[in-house]
Amino acid sequence: MKGVLFALSVGLCLSSTSAEVAYEPKEGDILFQSLAHNPLIDAIEGSTRSPFSHCGIVTHSRRGWRVLEAIGPVQEIPLGHWIVQGREAKFAVYRLHKNLQPKVPDMLRAAREFLGRPYDIQYELDDAKIYCSELIYKAWKSATGEEMGKLVKLGQLDWKPHEAVIRAIAGELPLQRLMITPRDLAAAHQLKQVLPLLRHNIASAKVKQTR
Repeated sequence: MKGVLFALSVGLCLSSTSAEVAYEPKEGDILFQSLAHNPLIDAIEGSTRSPFSHCGIVTHSRRGWRVLEAIGPVQEIPLGHWIVQGREAKFAVYRLHKNLQPKVPDMLRAAREFLGRPYDIQYELDDAKIYCSELIYKAWKSATGEEMGKLVKLGQLDWKPHEAVIRAIAGELPLQRLMITPRDLAAAHQLKQVLPLLRHNIASAKVKQTR
């Protein structure tokens, strides 16, 4: 019962402070948000010159609308919980083009293969640990054989103002390391922006008790 009351309170909060546009969730939507400021988040957003520091995939089950994400271990959490972890509960919505929608079930199945994998703070492209945009990139590639977004090297980003943070994490400057950033994932040709980075009402998400 507590889970239901929390979800309802989340919904009421979003409804009372959101933008006029309502978000109607669709399986396979890619959501982007800005997480709370800290040195790592500021380095991600600053080096990519983007407000996006986290992303996840929308899915639906008997438990309601949820988001598959890699922020700690790869997990699924309720959509409302995912939204409020972002700064000011703002999020942007990107959606696969209509002709690509049949690929969504395969993408979700591929993403769930990584459930439980730990978070990769080194931002490497191996499968032992996974970060947020890597989860989506690899799920799409497994489902279709195609790249989603453009891989970039750390050295191509605006890394210099964040050198101390990078060295503290990596112990070096891995400027040749390839990665898929939230910014470059959002720019993928397979995606179109449905809603910009704002607060939104959740129009069709049904609150269900989680078990």
